[in-house]
Amino acid sequence: MHVNLYGAFFSSFSFRSYRWIQSMLFAIHRINQNLTLLPNVTLAFRIYDTCLDMARTMWGTMWLLTGQNEMPIPNYNCDHHFSVVATIGDSTSSRSIQMAHLLGLYLHPQISYFASSPLLNDRHRYPSFYRTIPSDEFQAHGLAQLVIYFGWTWVGLLAEDDEYGKEGTKTLKEELIKAGGCVAFDETIPLLYSEKETKLIVDMIQKSSSSAIVVFCFDFQMIPIMQEILRQNISGKVWIASEAWSTSSVLSQAKYTNLLSGTLGFAIRRRQIPGFRQFLLRINPMSNPDDIFVKPFWEAAFGCSWIIPDSNETTGLSDIIAKLCTGSERLETLSNAYTDVSNLRITYNVYNAVYAVACALHDLSVCNPGEGPFYNGTCASIHNYEPWQVLHYLSHIHFVNDASEEVYFDKNGNILALYDVLNWQKSSDSTTEFTKVGSYNAREFISQKLVINSSAIMWAGGLDKAPRSVCSENCPTGHRKATKQGQPACCFDCIPCSQGEFANHTDSAECKKCPDDHWTNDRRDRCLPKTTDFLSYQDPLGGTIAFVSIFFSLLPAAVLIIFIKYRDTPIIKASNQELSCLLLLGLVFCFLCSLIFIGQPVTITCALRQVTFGVMFALCISCILAKTILVVIAFSATKPKSNLKKYIGPILPKATVVLFTFLQAVIGITWIARAPPTVEYDMKFQTGKIIIQCNEGSPTAFWCMLGYMGLLAIVSLIVAFLARQLPDNFNEAKYITFGMLVFVSVWFSFIPAYLTTRGKYMVAVELFAILSSSAGLLVCIFFPKCYIILLRPKRNTREHFKGKKTIGFQ
Repeated sequence: MHVNLYGAFFSSFSFRSYRWIQSMLFAIHRINQNLTLLPNVTLAFRIYDTCLDMARTMWGTMWLLTGQNEMPIPNYNCDHHFSVVATIGDSTSSRSIQMAHLLGLYLHPQISYFASSPLLNDRHRYPSFYRTIPSDEFQAHGLAQLVIYFGWTWVGLLAEDDEYGKEGTKTLKEELIKAGGCVAFDETIPLLYSEKETKLIVDMIQKSSSSAIVVFCFDFQMIPIMQEILRQNISGKVWIASEAWSTSSVLSQAKYTNLLSGTLGFAIRRRQIPGFRQFLLRINPMSNPDDIFVKPFWEAAFGCSWIIPDSNETTGLSDIIAKLCTGSERLETLSNAYTDVSNLRITYNVYNAVYAVACALHDLSVCNPGEGPFYNGTCASIHNYEPWQVLHYLSHIHFVNDASEEVYFDKNGNILALYDVLNWQKSSDSTTEFTKVGSYNAREFISQKLVINSSAIMWAGGLDKAPRSVCSENCPTGHRKATKQGQPACCFDCIPCSQGEFANHTDSAECKKCPDDHWTNDRRDRCLPKTTDFLSYQDPLGGTIAFVSIFFSLLPAAVLIIFIKYRDTPIIKASNQELSCLLLLGLVFCFLCSLIFIGQPVTITCALRQVTFGVMFALCISCILAKTILVVIAFSATKPKSNLKKYIGPILPKATVVLFTFLQAVIGITWIARAPPTVEYDMKFQTGKIIIQCNEGSPTAFWCMLGYMGLLAIVSLIVAFLARQLPDNFNEAKYITFGMLVFVSVWFSFIPAYLTTRGKYMVAVELFAILSSSAGLLVCIFFPKCYIILLRPKRNTREHFKGKKTIGFQ
């Protein structure tokens, strides 16, 4: 068995390691007394202290393999009476790896009780290596879950400079990043003490904003770090311990209590070994003279010396001790790491390792010839076997130990991964107690592997909850995280979500887009339905236009009544009564067609509004054009030898109105048939609103309709302008000119205004053009006549018309 009885930093005797030796001896003692496990077979042992030295480790391994102490010769065993079944050790991963390289060449079984590096999982490189401690791969997974459980996403890492520390932190780092955490710093503790390196590490710890620090190393390597932290009076850190120091008796001394109080750590599950304490107390230098460690242990335990040392000599002890050891001292009076069996963890692993070897030998010994696992069903003899044969049985062991726990190895040579989560708590007498506050079970079929009792944890400084350890505080709802350039993902700025995006939970990596028919609230943490926007009757603008439309539609109706009532007067007769009445009726519908544009657009209103408006205005302009053409023809027909007399009569104006109105109707019907206007929901033009409007369907048809109407208007304007100087009795063209001038001006102004607006304001612009152009025709063409009929009736006579050179109102 390879052990380490002396620490690297202090040269004091290690009670803990000596207890490990005793657990091996106790297991061998129990096995040799068991008449059913290995009958007629006696187990013996050899112990070699490596003193944490790699060269001594390899020398000791060769000594165990060859039986040669002075100059071991590979592949040669001079001790034929002593067969080494298996090697139990070493305690550290770095030395176990080197041993495994050598022992693997011979397929010599090796079982470590404390080497947990994931590198040792490689069965091709280390085919004969097994261990009764779980791989750090499981521990790293558990530690990552532990820090994330408490919300520590900004974590510092410290690791010893060997395979144990490097591989442990490598796996931890991968798991931490995968879980959303980040590494604040990653420092390596040198195996050989360096004051400079120690100060650099402590300075890094002090400067870092990380409050949580995970440490993968043995306790003796932590001591100089802790002493420097004490010297600099650094506080406010939460230490997370790997199993290598989570139950350290050295670091739990009173001087470190305030510094390490609140520490959380993973520890190998604690078990009891029945009868072990009595076995520990039975040793004595007098009754165990062959035990080379018992006298140094006695001196360290009782503070005595077997020989009074000269004051000028170096004794190897921490102090010059004058008291002589007698051997009559009683171990029952001691309270140290050796006699304390309430916290057996690694000791329990050593115990299991010995029993694993014994069970493998038992299975080998009970093999029935012809049913064996080797060639042609052969078996190995308990008195004559090869290491690889023992290795076969070792890989298949499955037994229940004295603690009623199943022991077996998985495909990588690991035992079942079970951990206790410990909390270092300061007791009333200022000592440190290791209190179990949770557990970690790495079985694959268990969904909740980490279980924590948060209420049982005592944090440093008397805090009632876990301290914070984050690079950046959580982003509130309505914000997203933006990683700072050159910084880890946990260091970020909080950026408000853009318009139309939301984040409904903290620390959102990105903002989500709202559906097209929704918009974000002011806090941008949820989406609200967009308000609809259209020209409604409830809208002040829509209500005003509707009122104006209805009011103005009554004016041409009133004028129509006046024209019907005074139809026999000269002024009515001179203005072509039928066309005037048809024009007035068309203006009534022009005003009223504005109502189709108001209200929420639906399919039927979208299809009718533009066509109705276009046909009504085509009717009105056709009437005006017919009236103007009739004036011109009537004047020209009075000239001698004129052929236009045949066109004077009701047929030409009616045909003109029907033809030009029909052409507009054809355009409208074709438009509706080929590409009818439809309802459109514009969700992007205006923030937070859905604009409900009519899509023209075919912009070409829309502008063709307006263009045709404009063409009729321009022709009417030109003809009326040319006929404005005709003789008095036929001169209605002057007022038509003014009316058409207003009409053309309004619609030419409409085009740019219409193209630069959206939504209800686009509709309002078109309605303004409809109402104002209709009103312009009504006022310019009919109000002068109404003025004469109602206010100047004396001028509404044939004598008055004949007596004037220029008739303004006919």
